Amino acid sequence: MEIKELLQLTVEKNASDLHLAVGQPPILRINGRLVQTDGPVLTQEKVKALILSLMNPMQKDQFLVNKELDFSSELAGQGRFRINAYHARGQMAAALRLLPMKIKTIGELNLLPICHQFVKLQQGLILVTGPTGHGKSTSLAAMIDEINRTRAVHIVTIEDPIEYVYEKYKGIVSQREMKQDTHSWQIALRSVLREDPDVVLVGEMRDYETIAAAITVAETGHLVFATLHTNSASQTVDRIVDVFPEHQQGQIRVQLGVILEAVISQRLIPALKGGRVPACEVLLGTAAVKTAIRESKTHMIDNIIQTSGEIGMLSLEMDLARLVKAKQISPDEARRFSLRPGELDRLLRKL
Repeated sequence: MEIKELLQLTVEKNASDLHLAVGQPPILRINGRLVQTDGPVLTQEKVKALILSLMNPMQKDQFLVNKELDFSSELAGQGRFRINAYHARGQMAAALRLLPMKIKTIGELNLLPICHQFVKLQQGLILVTGPTGHGKSTSLAAMIDEINRTRAVHIVTIEDPIEYVYEKYKGIVSQREMKQDTHSWQIALRSVLREDPDVVLVGEMRDYETIAAAITVAETGHLVFATLHTNSASQTVDRIVDVFPEHQQGQIRVQLGVILEAVISQRLIPALKGGRVPACEVLLGTAAVKTAIRESKTHMIDNIIQTSGEIGMLSLEMDLARLVKAKQISPDEARRFSLRPGELDRLLRKL
């Protein structure tokens, strides 16, 4: 099979990912599980040919020098793919993530209605967190697209690579890609303030410099969306603070206490009717939350979430129980993804 056929198969099977590696057939990830295709076992020469056929000459040079590369490719009219090409035991391999051409809405993704409130904010920091492959980029794209459709604002995205392409609606969307449009996250975030933005999307807050720059952008009166690979809201706050030197952590807590508007920590759970549905933990930047952050009492955040349901906060276990009650997921799947199984069982007994 050639690369176009494999990309087409990924779309037809509604897979989220395609894996290419020597010594095994192409493998798809469907509804969170790996499934082997009927294709032949891939040789080293075949994997090399498939991967390099996706790259332009500049990308090939970068890949051969750096041994790994993030980039994107489009299958005409079908979808875009976010691709990570890498080496394993001296041989080429790649993971290709399917990104649908059409950006789904907040409602189509079954995200919580409170997300509509986040897109109306004028400034602050909104974080979408969770494990790899659990829909963070897709959820962010839905919110950014809603802003683009409903508000006459300038949106600047900084991505590696560009994943979803936004159409022209009420807003202006300037999408900047690493290597192609800028040399680094830090440079892009420093220059973004001179680009007259209203909304800034940071594809991933990866390190100290990126996090510090994103905080500065939010502090200066802009609405900033970003992702982090963390498992919960409280862990997200600690992760941000911990990347800074100890002598700066007190100041960072103060800054977060001012700018943090929300943390959405999500998982995609296998659904009873097929596919996957999101389960989310939602933390809002209320006075109580901001005080806990400033005073280094993040251990109190979980309790604040559990006692603030009336204003839209939600623990992961509360949302898992909601999905079980709605017969969208099974109790066993809910337990598999729960961070606090005892709390989940308590909620399930009440159903």
